[in-house]
Amino acid sequence: MKQLLQTGFSAMNLAVCDTQIEQLQDFTARMLETNKVMNLTRITDPKEIAQKHLLDSASLLQIADFSKKRVVDIGCGAGFPGMPLRILCPECRLTLLDSLGKRIQFLNTCIDGMQLDNIEAVHARAEEFAAKHRESYDFAVSRAVAQLNVLAELSLPLVKQGGYFIAMKSKEIDAEIDAAKHAITVLGGEIEKIVDYTIPGTDITHRLVVIYKKKHTPKQYPRPFRKISAHAL
Repeated sequence: MKQLLQTGFSAMNLAVCDTQIEQLQDFTARMLETNKVMNLTRITDPKEIAQKHLLDSASLLQIADFSKKRVVDIGCGAGFPGMPLRILCPECRLTLLDSLGKRIQFLNTCIDGMQLDNIEAVHARAEEFAAKHRESYDFAVSRAVAQLNVLAELSLPLVKQGGYFIAMKSKEIDAEIDAAKHAITVLGGEIEKIVDYTIPGTDITHRLVVIYKKKHTPKQYPRPFRKISAHAL
């Protein structure tokens, strides 16, 4: 895994030290051990984890500078992209957010065991978390599987005016992007750019949708999740 990561980061023009690669390997080992008793990831081959989780998460560092910025990972699951982002950019201040308590318990165990600072894992629904942390983050990122219009309503209320929401998506989402444009506008955002990237060492191409927060989000958003799901903007 170490050689694969070194080669991948080199191809991405990212300067990554041995200590950071060791931390990524440490996190992977902890995830795989916990995965024996908890469903964290269906990907268990170390090579695939390096490519489909770690290098994929690192793609964010190619398009934005997160150093000294407040970042929230919406629906972080097993910790992607948030954990690799924090390991590779230790000066960012990261919040991992997920609605499943067992995942957050796992992530807090990793944070404590790896002695990581500038990071917290919070058990909460995004729409409820936004009530107390509205427009307090420079970046929101998400690799969650929800539709973009839903993700936008969960994420943009947390982002400061002048900040960004970056959604990590598959490449075949043109229709999904078109369907989300109205919601993004209503929530105070605009699509600044769409970036396609190929994970080093693979033929897998993914897409980053970079949304700029140009105006404050109206106070009625986000709505309760049942309303978001039933009546998406």
